[in-house]
Formats: sequence, C-alpha cells, structure tokens
Amino acid sequence: MSDLESVNSFNSQDSTSTNSSSIDEQQQPQQYIPNTTTTTTTNGAQLKLTRTETVKTLQDLGVTRDAPVPDVNAPQTSARNTIFPEEYTMETTTGLVPVSTLQSLGRTATSITRTRTRQIERRSTSGFSTTSNSKGEEEEEEEEEEEEDTKEVPELDPEIEFVTFVTNDPANPHNWPLWIRWTYTILLSTLVICVAYGSACITGGLGTVQDQFHVGLEAAILSCSLMVIGFSLGPLIWSPVSDLYGRQVAYFFSMGLYVIFNIPCALAPNLGCLLACRFLCGVWSSSGLCLVGGSIADMFPSETRGKAIAFFAFCPYTGPVLGPVVNGFISVSTGRMDLIFWVNMAFAGVMWIISSAIPETYAPVILKRRAAKLRKETGNPKIMTEQEAQGISFNEMMKGCVLRPLKFSVTEPVLFATCFYVCLIYSLLYAFFFAYPVIFSEMYGYKDNFIGLMMLPILIGATFALAFTFWCESKYLALIKTRKPTPEDRLLGAKIGAPFAALGLWMLGATTYNHRMWVAPASSGIPFGFGMVLIYYSLNNYIIDCYVQYASSALATKVFLRSAGGAAFPLFTTQMYHKLGLHWASWLLAFICTAMIALPFGFSYYGQGLRHKLSKYDYSIDAVDD
Repeated sequence: MSDLESVNSFNSQDSTSTNSSSIDEQQQPQQYIPNTTTTTTTNGAQLKLTRTETVKTLQDLGVTRDAPVPDVNAPQTSARNTIFPEEYTMETTTGLVPVSTLQSLGRTATSITRTRTRQIERRSTSGFSTTSNSKGEEEEEEEEEEEEDTKEVPELDPEIEFVTFVTNDPANPHNWPLWIRWTYTILLSTLVICVAYGSACITGGLGTVQDQFHVGLEAAILSCSLMVIGFSLGPLIWSPVSDLYGRQVAYFFSMGLYVIFNIPCALAPNLGCLLACRFLCGVWSSSGLCLVGGSIADMFPSETRGKAIAFFAFCPYTGPVLGPVVNGFISVSTGRMDLIFWVNMAFAGVMWIISSAIPETYAPVILKRRAAKLRKETGNPKIMTEQEAQGISFNEMMKGCVLRPLKFSVTEPVLFATCFYVCLIYSLLYAFFFAYPVIFSEMYGYKDNFIGLMMLPILIGATFALAFTFWCESKYLALIKTRKPTPEDRLLGAKIGAPFAALGLWMLGATTYNHRMWVAPASSGIPFGFGMVLIYYSLNNYIIDCYVQYASSALATKVFLRSAGGAAFPLFTTQMYHKLGLHWASWLLAFICTAMIALPFGFSYYGQGLRHKLSKYDYSIDAVDD
C-alpha cells in the first residue's frame, strides 16, 4: 500500500486521539490540522495517517448524490460542473473530504453532467426557447448549448482531499461575531460611498475646470463621464484578481492606484491629462463597486445577508450626492480645481488603509491558504481545494467576466429590461447633478455651494429607503417560510419605489414655474431618492435570483449598462434643459420613468411566464430547486 493510499484509507482512530482532536478543534480551529497518527510499515517507513470525512459523516451533514448549484461567490474553475460546491460554505469535523468518499456518494463528473442534461431536457420540453427563431434554428441552438453544458469533465484523482472549514471555525467569516461583521459591512459600504463620491466630486466645481484649462462646459463634463466609464471596464481586472488572490489584495492594489492617480488629476497641466487620469481613476477604484457586494455576502449566509446587502444598495446612489454638496463650497470659496482632488485623494487614502486592513473574507482564498499550509505540514501534496484540483481556466474566467455578460445583454430580454431600469435610475441621478445647476442658477441665481445643498433631499429620501428595505426584507423572510420562493418575490421594493421615483420628476417639472419657492423643486429629491434606492435594492436581488446559476455574469451585465448610462446622461442633460425648458425637460424624464413603473408590476404577475417564453434556458432559483 502506498503512502497516499494509507493516508486516504484511514478514517478511524482510537478514542484518545479523537478526544484530543475535539479539544484542539474547539480551542484553536483556525490552526487546526486534522488529527494524525504515525505507524510503521513492514519495511520500516513512517506513515502519517490523517483522519478525514466518511460517507456517513457527509450524509449526516446533508450531502447527497445531487450536487447543489454553487454559492453566488463560488470561484470559477476550468470545469463547469464541480462535484463538491459545498466546500466553501460547509463546516466538517475533520476539515478534509476525500474525493473517493464523494465518489462513493455518487458525486462524479459523469453523474453531474447527466444531471445537467436532465435539467436541459426538462427545460426544452417546458418550452424554454426563443420565440424569434424557426424551429430548426431553435433545435440547433439547443444542441449547441447542451453540448457545451454537458461536456464531459475528466474524473478527479480519488486520492485528492478537499479542504473545508471545521466546525465553528473562527476563520470562517460566517462565524465572526455579529458586531464585527456589521462593522466591516459599514466600513466597506463607506468604501463604496468614497468611490461614488469621487466620480461626482468635480460636478461641484465644473467652473474651476473651465477656468483652469479655458474650455467649454461640455469638455469639463467629460471629467465626470470618463470616470464613470472606467467603472464599467475596471471589473474586467479586479474580479479575476479577487478570484485568484482574494478581496484584500484587490482592494490594496486598486485603491492604492486610485489614491496615486488623484495626484496627476490635481496637478494636470492640460485637459487631456486630466481626462486620461480621471478615466484611470474609474478603472482603479471600480473594485469598490464590483467587489464590496461580494465581500459583504462572504460574511453572511444567504438567508441573513439581505439586510447587509441593503447597505450596499444604498451607497452607490448616495455617494455621488455628497460630491456637489462638499465641493460646491470648495469651488466657491477657493476657486481651486486642485483642492477638489486633494480632498478626494485624502478620502480615498483613508479608505485605502481601512479596506486593506479588513481581513480576507473570500472563503476560496482562505481555504487555498489553509490547503497550502496542510500540504507543507502533512507532506501530502493531494490536499487542495476543488478550484485547485479542477484548475483555473483563463478562457472560462474571461468568458464569465466578458463574453457571457455581453451575450446575456442581447439574448436575455428579461435581464436586459431589468438592467435598463437600473441604468435609467442611475442615469437620472447623474442627470440631477447637471439639471440642478441650470434650475437653481438661472431661476434663483445660486452658486455651486447652494446648488450642492439642494442635493441633500435626495440623500434624505435614500436614508428613508434604507430603513424601509429592512421591512421589505422581513416580509420576504416571512413569505419564504410559508412556501417556495420565486425571483418575483424580490420585487416588492421596486413596486413600492417605482411610483416615488416618477413622482419626484413630476414634482421637479411642476415646481420650476415659481421661482419664489426654491424649497419646492428641492424637495422633489426626497421621493426620487426614496424610490431610487428601493428600486436598485429590489432589482439587484431579482437579477441574482433570476440568474442564480450565473449571478456574477448577470450582475456584470448590470454594472456595464448602468455605468454606460451614468456616463452618457451628463453629456446632454444641460442642453436638454436649455432646449426644452426647465419644466418640459423634467417632464420628459418623468414620462419615461412613469412608463417604467409597469416593469416591476408586470414582472411580479407575469415574470415567470415571461422568463420561460423569452429566455432560452431557465437559470433561476426555480430551476435549481426542481
């Protein structure tokens, strides 16, 4: 018997060893190495026998032949079908799960692909096909998709042992004290505010850019739009870095670069240098937008993460509001463009230090580090995570980060419509930054400092919405206790918030007639801010549940479309208000926003049928539970 065979075949020990293991595990599980014992073979070789999980212990933990869909934060591998997706969320007694034991349970690459085939067959017979193609084209596309999804994956070496968290493991972010998890949630949410603030900081002092470089307003506006465009491209870098090396590494390098590139923004000798550096600032800082939601989800189990994610939904839409509020006063009192960027750099620098100091939360990376330690201490090279065993394919990673999001944007009408609504709300927020200067400057003669203060009602409305999301989350949790959840259950917040967002725009248009009542147009920001956060919070959860099997790709589609809209609207908002007039420009946006109210209500009542008719395959939580 080889050394590795001895290690993998040993699944029991005497009571003394077991008790010792239990004590070690309870006292210092983060340093816990599965209990070993030494034995001597006939040829005198010393063997270390390592205790691992058995078929019975895994069954007691709820492991069955059918592998569940991986968690939203599970890493990508070269193989589409992983045999042990529970590795990153499950705690075991020994911390090691042999592949041979999983195979004894029926977890093999062949069985997983067969399960996938049955799912595809059920979807095909249920009519999940595109309505625009002919029958022959549909069958051809289905065969191609089935061939891709059911492609045989080589069986894993049965001697490999997967690493898991041990019972009550303090290294598992889910086990951190609740107050620590909420502290990190608030700090990471502040990081999102910092990044979003940076995108709009210059909107409080566009006049300083015009005076510094002797350019028109349209050229100055590009300093805002280009950073927002950078938000859509940055995730192509930071998402793979996070998957490979962890959140902490991604935050350290990305926010560090963001801090550095604020220096040439402040000292830019010409407009070209400013615009190039602002674009790069968007690319570097985008980690704060694309990774923080994952970091928060790392710390909370799926059934309790809703309230924490609500904070994340609040921040991308309130951070930009602080930009004109703060920098309007800097612009008026000093007239210095560089000071705006020095303040932004200081804020970013503080958040760089804080985000880099937060411990690693990404379970796959935590377990990879543990596996490396165990390989060194036990001498067993076949202790690893499934991500390491399956390999990390660059092509699969790029497919998930780039190709699949682009494909979803043109082949998934439900996703496109939902992302369009998110894009519209985000774009309208940036439109406010350029509509308010026209309204309050031309009607009331306000300078940038008081124009910035007019943004505060948006922040007030968003704060009300944050509190209201807790009620929405409690209603959802009560609902799923009585029946099986559906993605449409997530739309409650959007149904409540959609009319408020439209109401804010109607109010803005109606109150710009009377220049003596400045409080009236300013107060329109309260219902808009309230509806804006509720819509984003609700639709973000809806996208995850509709595309749970490819949630990261679906959310990447949302980020790309949202950033594109946020970058485009500032380029024409000022001209639109001048050409159409103050009230009709607001009313045009109000008409569009009112028409979009039908989306959450329509999806709530007809969403499941529409997903089945308009989508080629069902990627939702419904299909997962079938």
